[in-house]
Amino acid sequence: MAILAFFLVHWYASLFTQSFFQHRYAAHKMFTMSRLWERVFFVFTYLCQGSSFLSPRAYALLHRMHHAYSDTERDPHSPHYSSNAFLMMWKTRAIYHDVLYGRSAVAERFRHGDYPEWTTLDTFGNKWYSRVGWGIFYILFYVQFATAWWQYLLLPIHFSMGAVHGAIVNWSGHKYGYQNFDNHDKSRNSLFFDFLTGGELFQNNHHKLPSRVNFGVKWWELDPIYPVIWTLDKLTVIRLRPDSLPRPAPAA
Repeated sequence: MAILAFFLVHWYASLFTQSFFQHRYAAHKMFTMSRLWERVFFVFTYLCQGSSFLSPRAYALLHRMHHAYSDTERDPHSPHYSSNAFLMMWKTRAIYHDVLYGRSAVAERFRHGDYPEWTTLDTFGNKWYSRVGWGIFYILFYVQFATAWWQYLLLPIHFSMGAVHGAIVNWSGHKYGYQNFDNHDKSRNSLFFDFLTGGELFQNNHHKLPSRVNFGVKWWELDPIYPVIWTLDKLTVIRLRPDSLPRPAPAA
């Protein structure tokens, strides 16, 4: 029971920080927050993602590239230019490191707008000793609480949690499901209620309306992270931008 609880907490905490802080805030600036709250969520993101921590700055630039070149050869993670999800993940990893360390000339085009930067934490979170340290923590937790050998098979997911989430969203969200809009790419909505990836599998909706904070468009498309964002706005922790608020969707 402890192992299952730990896995689920890590899965959804990492998922939330990637969707809320790195995707909707860093990449798309759907809302604003104070410097203090930005630092709080920066640290929270590092703690939740652990060994798979992604720099919010590099994530933002990489994601803006994805929108600009969606499902073309220049897309950093289109499933239509990789034979399997693992090769797509490896390709994305290489491009991410080029962006992170300033080796990507293409990424420089997408520095418009701002994004959260904290050089010290960014650098530390991407060091090998940070990733190995988190990996040792996960292993020791399993040694202490695992009750069956098969539970150790979950460890590789812990080690690369953020990459696993990204692979699911980009592989499934650009191959399987239905389309509400013709976006001139292959984006799809894979689930009616996206409990698995926190609304991120409404890719077709998101590529049509990239500034819209609620990824669900139809009344039956439920984005579970949107109510959390709505609540944080009401508590004045964040401030939603007017152009991010849900409004009637354009015709398909």
